[in-house]
Amino acid sequence: MKVYAGTDPISGKRNDLTETIPPGPAANREAQKALTRLLGQLDERRNPRTRATVGQLMDRYFEVLDVGETTIGTYEGYRRNHIDPLLGDLQLARLDGEVLDSFYADCRRCRAHCRPGRRAIDHRTDRPHSCDERCGPHRCRPLADSSISQIHGILSGALKRAVRWRWLGTNPLEAAQRPTPGRTDPHPPSAEQASAIATEAWHDLQWGMFVWLALVTGARRGELCALAWDRINFATGVIAIRSSIAQRGKKTWEKDTKTHQQRRITLDDLTVALLRAFLRHCTESAEGAGLTLPTDARIFSPVPDGSEWLKPDSVTQRYTRMCARLGWDMNLHELRHYSATELIAAGVDVRTVAGRLGHSGGGTTTLRVYSAWVSEADQRASSSLAGRMPVLPMGIETDGEMSAIAKPISETSAPYLRIAEDLRAAIRCGALKLGDRLPTVAELAKRYQVAISTAHRAVATLTEAGLIAVSRGRPATVAVEQLEPRPHEEPAGTAR
Repeated sequence: MKVYAGTDPISGKRNDLTETIPPGPAANREAQKALTRLLGQLDERRNPRTRATVGQLMDRYFEVLDVGETTIGTYEGYRRNHIDPLLGDLQLARLDGEVLDSFYADCRRCRAHCRPGRRAIDHRTDRPHSCDERCGPHRCRPLADSSISQIHGILSGALKRAVRWRWLGTNPLEAAQRPTPGRTDPHPPSAEQASAIATEAWHDLQWGMFVWLALVTGARRGELCALAWDRINFATGVIAIRSSIAQRGKKTWEKDTKTHQQRRITLDDLTVALLRAFLRHCTESAEGAGLTLPTDARIFSPVPDGSEWLKPDSVTQRYTRMCARLGWDMNLHELRHYSATELIAAGVDVRTVAGRLGHSGGGTTTLRVYSAWVSEADQRASSSLAGRMPVLPMGIETDGEMSAIAKPISETSAPYLRIAEDLRAAIRCGALKLGDRLPTVAELAKRYQVAISTAHRAVATLTEAGLIAVSRGRPATVAVEQLEPRPHEEPAGTAR
């Protein structure tokens, strides 16, 4: 059966919908059914209008795609390594949910798309070489979930265009299982590692300033490379992030930030002082070379007058080599994670952190990437709040029931309760009398080896009980006469 479906918009040739019916006594009836199906597809515009392949669709899609040069380079890599080898020659009319699910499954099996059961060698380079220990039997490694998710996004954009262009009647991607997006798992350096990294970097003044700003601001590498001196307001301590340096191969250029948003970051006093000193150093270096440092000179530059910027790839490679000397396998982007996690740990709200990092979505991205640290900060906040809650009145217990009788203080009681009980016992036995001065909060903290806040809470407990008097600028004193012993205690000096 053959039904005319118009002209192929790609080749300009006649486009027919065909279906072959096997011979037999029911051939005529089956042919009528096939004709009805084909005409239905044509009426509902579900039929493909072209015999174009996935590769031809990708060619056309990349021609009209409006993204940055670095992004298109990433897309071309995914297409070259994964889409074209498996789907490039397949006609769009034969692309369906089963084919796409099989494609994603193959990506999860092996990123090289090897043939199962076939022995192969993984060579260290594609160039002519003599094999050594770096070459060996092929081992299948799955493609990362985040990479499969990006491939899905490329196919989704192309197939949506194909439907709008009437190359396809329906989007076959709707019948496929959407790949699970990769979960972000940042690994920021610890405080000790960050200190060691900064110390190592300061052997070179410019490199040390670069790493320091990366730690403090959490800016991306391209944003740091694009910084200029006229973007720092030393009076207010604010630095403006307006652009970024992109790189593809050896080519570099200045562009908008990743989210196309400018932002301002407030710097601490130490960082401002370091930048002042570095500016003096750059000015002296330019004068020593017989040059003048312009106000819009790049802060980090390979030339004395700051007329050029550092290459992002070179910065990344230098950082990786520095960390390797320290015995760590780290990348420059982890300094951005360090800045974010330290801010969250310090109690800074997520929207402010998102603003400093340049995340779009009002903090949605920040919450998704740093959810574990946000949760940890929330737990610390609850602990801090519990330490500042009012003292429970006598007789109220927290073991699941209310008791009319207070439990005696023991070694397992909270530290502030033990301190308060010791002071109460000293008043009870007469060691501390009316008007006597109590040890200061600092002295109590040192004596009991607890935090200042814990000692302060012990004093507050006795103050609320009316046992001691506290006034601003004066030491705490005993406010009552000798206490009567508790029912379960014997009076002081009682002989057995």
